[in-house]
Amino acid sequence: MGTPGAGTAGSPRGVAARAGVAAAAGDAGRFAGAAYAFFILIVGTNLPSPLYASYESRFGFSPLVVTLLVAVYAGSVVCALLVAGPLADAIGPRPMVLAGLAIASLGAGLLALAGSTGWLFAARAVQGLAVGTASGALTAALAATVPAGDRARASLLTSASSTAGAGAGPLLAGLVAQFGPVPLRLPYLVELALLVPALAFAARLPEAAGPRRAWRPRVPALPAGARRAFARASAISFLAWAVAYIVLALAPSYVTARVHGAPFLVGGAAAGLLLLGAASAQFALNAWDAARAERVGLALLVAGLAGLVLVGASSSLVLALATITLAGAGQGLAFMGATREAHQAAVPGEEASVAAAYWVVSYLGGGIPVVGVGLLAVHLGLVRAVQIIAAAIALGCLALLFAIRHDRARGDGVPQAR
Repeated sequence: MGTPGAGTAGSPRGVAARAGVAAAAGDAGRFAGAAYAFFILIVGTNLPSPLYASYESRFGFSPLVVTLLVAVYAGSVVCALLVAGPLADAIGPRPMVLAGLAIASLGAGLLALAGSTGWLFAARAVQGLAVGTASGALTAALAATVPAGDRARASLLTSASSTAGAGAGPLLAGLVAQFGPVPLRLPYLVELALLVPALAFAARLPEAAGPRRAWRPRVPALPAGARRAFARASAISFLAWAVAYIVLALAPSYVTARVHGAPFLVGGAAAGLLLLGAASAQFALNAWDAARAERVGLALLVAGLAGLVLVGASSSLVLALATITLAGAGQGLAFMGATREAHQAAVPGEEASVAAAYWVVSYLGGGIPVVGVGLLAVHLGLVRAVQIIAAAIALGCLALLFAIRHDRARGDGVPQAR
């Protein structure tokens, strides 16, 4: 029999222990639910990737329109983030996540009903609004509910959920469209079904911690010593997502033109390969500190971009798939390290605002270079346009590698594992 007060069923310490276990279990459940909601939200926004070739044929638009659809999505995300990040800090993550998931359902419905190019633009704008509304709040929710306050685990799930979701979306759409009926509608009906449990999980997320504050658009507070590190992390994420979105926009059309049969599945697999590879690299090497992940990730991105330039010259399918895989590993590691570094820069009470600022820069990376490719392609052709933008991104990666090495030598703002 246990000693009195040391953990017996009716003792105060026993009651406290059970309460602690229940709280930990509750946090673990809410943490997993937030990760699922984040994953499904990003899955949905990337479902159209392998379907663009069919949309081009059905609605009669050019590859430039595809890049503009990506830009509209990214621009909508950025606008929503500027409002929603501070609002999530003021009222708590739950209402923002619920609103974002509800808007995502509307976007899926618009895509399922799309009958013209205008519908696609409207749907992509709504999807961007959904991600911008919920992503900062979901990032804060993961940090708030992670068991034992493990911020490194929270940042890993943040980066892995978004990366894996972006890779799983094209693959899911390719599978459903290839083997199911109504290929341009069914993927979005599947998304609507997956959003139902996400909404249920979101309803269990925490309220705002502490007294509620008045909302106002503002620049998030950063400690003076963390500003350089946050700027570097944001720049790395910008470049990592620039590579990802160029591949997502262009890989399905490139690969399906060289592989006969199962165009939806092949295109979806080609687009998903990069980001599923990125997520695999994140899980396999999550013990790396932020600086090491950033350095190796940037180096691999440079190698992948060099391969992308060569792909345009050789038209080799094998080289294209190898390049996608290599760039994916680089994207995953660079984004994981940058996300960890950005999380470490946040001060209590500003987590959602800092996350929103970080996502703003990340999604600008997804939109601006892709638009550059589209505009250059009008005058120079797609292959030449991709080569020019890839070279510019590679130079940016090399500049950041130099900056990380320089800061490490000075011991200035070099991120370490926590």
